[in-house]
Amino acid sequence: MRLRIALAEKGIKHEYKEEDLKNKSPLLLKSNPVLIHNGKPVSESLIALQYIDETWNDNAPMLPSDPYLRSQARFWAEFVDKKVVDFGRKVCMTKGEEQEAAKNGLLDCIKLLEGELGEKPYFGGETLGFVDVTLVPCYGWLSVYEKFGNFSIEAEHPVFIAWGKRCLQKESVSKSLPDQQKLYDFVVQRKRLEIE
Repeated sequence: MRLRIALAEKGIKHEYKEEDLKNKSPLLLKSNPVLIHNGKPVSESLIALQYIDETWNDNAPMLPSDPYLRSQARFWAEFVDKKVVDFGRKVCMTKGEEQEAAKNGLLDCIKLLEGELGEKPYFGGETLGFVDVTLVPCYGWLSVYEKFGNFSIEAEHPVFIAWGKRCLQKESVSKSLPDQQKLYDFVVQRKRLEIE
């Protein structure tokens, strides 16, 4: 999702290929790429996002040109990958005290992100930036987290929800995020497989 958003923002035509993760292709087994450019695989979505930004740096830059601001954007992107994604997964896949701790952790992360966003429309300022592109796929999961965790993120973090809604107004985002019901069904199926 992240890469599709970034490529669309930069106006780069590309071919998207869905992989069946249960029956991996030889290419996926060999290098597990998230991006292939000029026949070369690039793994890991954050690395591939940086690759896209550096390769097509003349249009819609995602990372700031200032080294300090660039380091901060990378920090927050890692924060999303290591904290937000993990807490969200735990909200869906655990119960009881562990789930409650995950909900609180997720809400704490969102509070920190709201502080970083401040008064800006996007983490990148006036346009989508590296942190926005990293985080906005998580926004697509919020209703799933809320259903499994039985809580409301919007009630506690309206600034974050307003940011997500702004992002969804961009075609690059709205066309890249999967249907929330499909995400919910995916988690239900995965939980069934863990029980069996």
